[in-house]
Amino acid sequence: MSAPPAIHVLNDQLKRWLFDHALPLWSEVGVDRARGGFFERIDLAGRAVEASRRMRVVARQTWVFAAAGRLGWTGPWRETVAHGVRALEAYARTDGLYGILADADGRLIDDTPAPYEQAFVLLALSAAQETFGGDFEARAVRLREALLSAGIVRADGGVPEQGSLQANPMMHLFEATQAWTRLSDQPGWAALAETIASSALTRMIDPATGGLCEQYDADWTRRTEAEIEPGHQLEWGWLLLQHGGAVDAARRLIEIGEGRGVDEGVAIASLGRDLSPRDRSARLWAQTERLHAHAVAGRWSDIAPALTGLRRFLDTPVAGTWRDRLRADGSFVDEAAPGSSLYHIVSAATALDRACGGDR
Repeated sequence: MSAPPAIHVLNDQLKRWLFDHALPLWSEVGVDRARGGFFERIDLAGRAVEASRRMRVVARQTWVFAAAGRLGWTGPWRETVAHGVRALEAYARTDGLYGILADADGRLIDDTPAPYEQAFVLLALSAAQETFGGDFEARAVRLREALLSAGIVRADGGVPEQGSLQANPMMHLFEATQAWTRLSDQPGWAALAETIASSALTRMIDPATGGLCEQYDADWTRRTEAEIEPGHQLEWGWLLLQHGGAVDAARRLIEIGEGRGVDEGVAIASLGRDLSPRDRSARLWAQTERLHAHAVAGRWSDIAPALTGLRRFLDTPVAGTWRDRLRADGSFVDEAAPGSSLYHIVSAATALDRACGGDR
């Protein structure tokens, strides 16, 4: 079912903000052309903030500008993708895995192969492969196999970290494997994506509520203290819909995110196991996942409220920056805009554009 005309208008408005403000700002001010890589933050006056460089930001920005090109942005997206690919090399280890933190001069200062960051390297390499061709898949396959052989990712798709199985890096690994499945016939991608989907559906979702929490014991028992994040219900929901074959469970996750996880017009931070509100503060990323999920699910009446919630975070003195954290009392934390959020915004904008008949 195609999106109604009113949704096309909203799509055009979001793309105009991206094309006219956000992408030009982050491709100019947000790129460190002197030393390589990307700045972590731009303050609300439009100035880059100096800090150590997380690999996740490099990987995300590499993907962002490839996605921007597919959306139709005519700025220097290819050059910026290539810049990101070069910057990723500073984080590469000899075993095919990647470290997580470099200093501003590109020297690796933490080579921990944290699973969350590895998922984003896979996503960035998929963007590079789609943009330039070449041998990026060989690097991605080596990374995938290193994750499995080192036990960073279990055979059942579980991701053990900090004493429990963590749903968040597993979810982003699911996203990355889906990206590669669309590009490649190499069977390992589809197999891992299917394994993650199966574990989510049979082990992670609570049959009593339909919700999916953040941490599990090694045998997939849900941790008593584990929260349920509305943003992640929405994110798992659209990923499962996109994967296919789990429509009812995916739509239930989206219903939880929207019906239980939205308060005062925004998707809040967390719910308890009974799906009652626990933390009523809010982050920008959850608003983008709300928009993304409704676009993928074709829930047209929910798109305008989701975009209204997101726009609260985008209303800043310098267009193209954003607020990241909204307190429960309705006030924003006064801080520079994190570059890592652009991935969430562009991902949601891509989903909305596809719902309106845009790129694949």
